[in-house]
Amino acid sequence: QVQLVESGGGLVQAGGSLRLSCAASGRTFSSYGMGWFRQAPGKEREFVTGISPGGSLTNYADSVKGRFTISRDNAKNTAYLQMNSLKPADTAIYYCAANKFNWSPDKQLYTYWGQGTQVTVSS
Repeated sequence: QVQLVESGGGLVQAGGSLRLSCAASGRTFSSYGMGWFRQAPGKEREFVTGISPGGSLTNYADSVKGRFTISRDNAKNTAYLQMNSLKPADTAIYYCAANKFNWSPDKQLYTYWGQGTQVTVSS
């Protein structure tokens, strides 16, 4: 069992930055691929970025490539999402999720989810 808790969301102006954290419980965090997803009002939950269990492989949605960076610290059981050059279109609830095998853009493959943190970008 893995419990995930996101933090770091908030209100920011366009062009600003935020850093989200995802703290995981349990001693097996380093064996899970991690993903960040987001869901805007009235839209499907979409893949943002993922990272392999060891942290060496990452992947990004085209909409955030070059602006967002995913990372993880397995010693601290925490994954991060650094978001720069934020746009109003980035406004959404951001969720972290754990995949027992590796990261994936398919949200159906993730076993554990956090409760989400709201990110609002004003124009």
